Amino acid sequence: MFKHKLIEWTEEYLYRPSVFQCFISFLLLPLSVIWCICGQIRRVFKSPVDYHIPIVSVGNLTVGGSGKTPFCIAIAKEFEKPAIILRGYGRLSKGLIVVSCFGEILCDVKTSGDEAMLYAKELKNALVIVSEDRVLGIQKAKELGAQIVILDDGFGKANIKKFDILILPNPAPANTFCIPSGAYRESVSNYKNADLIAEEGAQFTRITNIENAADNMILITAIANPSRLDKFLPAQVTAKRTFPDHYMFQENELKELLKQSGAKSILTTTKDAVKMENFGLPLSILKLDISLHNDVVEKIKTFYYQSR
Repeated sequence: MFKHKLIEWTEEYLYRPSVFQCFISFLLLPLSVIWCICGQIRRVFKSPVDYHIPIVSVGNLTVGGSGKTPFCIAIAKEFEKPAIILRGYGRLSKGLIVVSCFGEILCDVKTSGDEAMLYAKELKNALVIVSEDRVLGIQKAKELGAQIVILDDGFGKANIKKFDILILPNPAPANTFCIPSGAYRESVSNYKNADLIAEEGAQFTRITNIENAADNMILITAIANPSRLDKFLPAQVTAKRTFPDHYMFQENELKELLKQSGAKSILTTTKDAVKMENFGLPLSILKLDISLHNDVVEKIKTFYYQSR
């Protein structure tokens, strides 16, 4: 219960701060200034290296989710042999691991992490690699025959030559300071360093659907900024329970939450579902897919052909 309250408080502090939280944010401003300066210094003193393969990075400047995963999936579907490379937050492993090789899944979700397993299941045409060192991941992708690399959350990797896409948060946080005073990981001035800024409704459209919907559901999720799901929830959701981002669910706790709520099924995201699907519980899946607008696809493909 304490963790649940802490998640809610942190989300409010970053996105919808109260007067008291604004006061705390003001007190932490000196630390935010230091954070921003350090981030800018890292960018200035790093020169991008060309790894002789087209690399597209999808990122955001804020902490918390903004739709990077479905955006990367949408890009990957435009190419024949893409590679998705990500750090693999929440996984119980370290180092470089090939999660899937063009349709063949090579590990379990605890080894890969939830996002990587979602990519592996959604993209049968792709390589999926987790690695703390993105350069090693790029080299492995080239070795295995990838034609393009898509970096999930790679904007901060200024040492890699790439096409940078930044997704605008929706809703945008009310607090525009850098952490710890606000929700931004880097100064908002860094939007100018992106090759493409993607805004919902302008550069892409979100497509929502619920698979296996029931007439009484409990929302259970472990994503960043979970309140962003509220606008997609139907009236059949009668209870909610959120966990820390990338949390590895336990079968018994889910059974207990389902029993306590009296719901007929668990409504969860596709990212969370890969950690629940083997428990034999009734699942309703909230799918938040993305359709890229034609001009965005054209810009990415132009970069791809120019970089080959």
